[in-house]
Amino acid sequence: MSDSQTLKLVPLNDVHIAAGGKMVPFAGFNMPVQYSGLMPEHHAVRNNVGMFDVSHMGEFRLKGPGVLDLLQRVTSNDVSKLTDGKVQYSCLPNDTGGIVDDLLVYRYTENEYYLVVNAGNIDKDWEWISKHNTRGVEMLNMSDGMSLLAVQGPNAIKVLQKLTDVNLSEMEYYTFKIGKMAGRDNIIISNTGYTGAGGFEIYMMNEDAKHFWNAILEAGKEFGLIPCGLGARDTLRLEKGFCLYGHDINDETSPIEAGLGWITKFEKEFTNWQYHKAIKDNKPTKKLVGFDLIDRGIPRQYYKITDGKGNEIGEVTSGTQSPTLNKAIGMGYVKSDYSKPGTEIFIEIRGKELKAEVVKLPFL
Repeated sequence: MSDSQTLKLVPLNDVHIAAGGKMVPFAGFNMPVQYSGLMPEHHAVRNNVGMFDVSHMGEFRLKGPGVLDLLQRVTSNDVSKLTDGKVQYSCLPNDTGGIVDDLLVYRYTENEYYLVVNAGNIDKDWEWISKHNTRGVEMLNMSDGMSLLAVQGPNAIKVLQKLTDVNLSEMEYYTFKIGKMAGRDNIIISNTGYTGAGGFEIYMMNEDAKHFWNAILEAGKEFGLIPCGLGARDTLRLEKGFCLYGHDINDETSPIEAGLGWITKFEKEFTNWQYHKAIKDNKPTKKLVGFDLIDRGIPRQYYKITDGKGNEIGEVTSGTQSPTLNKAIGMGYVKSDYSKPGTEIFIEIRGKELKAEVVKLPFL
């Protein structure tokens, strides 16, 4: 059986292939890693506008009088701070000191929320939240029926405004509206993204995905909008120091160690909160840092970080050649003594210790 037969296909799979998308397996899905190339796609989003199909992401709807209580117990951030139409970045702590997943929490009404989770964790997250659903909150897994297009970049707003009467310029970052777009009703328009370049994420039913893809391409023609793959999505998020699950955070990393203290609120009790509070109070022994590679090379996940004398002090979690900065950058965990910006560290690449420097995140 070939990979493409065992992989899940997004509704736009054939559209991507026809558009010249280079398809690769990602989180159990057949996804486009690039079209015209990583560099032009990256620069288009950072400086202009591009569109990503991220329909592999998972969407859950939670509804009922006990929904706030459930979300307060399973997520690290304070959901009670949300009002209707607001979005919150958060994570699901596990029982053993790590993270089940990171996610977005959308408050639709007082008793109805949407959760957007990572593609590779859909089943794991569903089981985890279900296990803690002791008050009969109605849960609906909408992942297989929904598509998601991310239109990102400084000109994204100009492209999308042509397709809707919803005033996009009035929408603040991390807010959403449900309205009419491209002739379709009940479309979720969200001022969010994973690129740090500005833009919107548009949620629709699968049957409307092709219609939206074509409508946005057409509306974007005058601005030079191009389709973009997951390769550029990764370089864009890394330049902004955004964590990627399975790399910078996982089942064994505490949000405190990962620099996610800002989404970890101890004014409430959540799964294993005492463990993370102790790390905060006693100061973490390791920290996620950003670094510039000074010597020539590309850092990759699992490469050892050393002190230059052969002593291992940590491990790379993400790395790339930054298209915007034109230098090699990365993130990784180091012993806290080595976490201060300006500290010299070394990355072991092919048996050589290459010089690097800890820098303050984001890179850009």
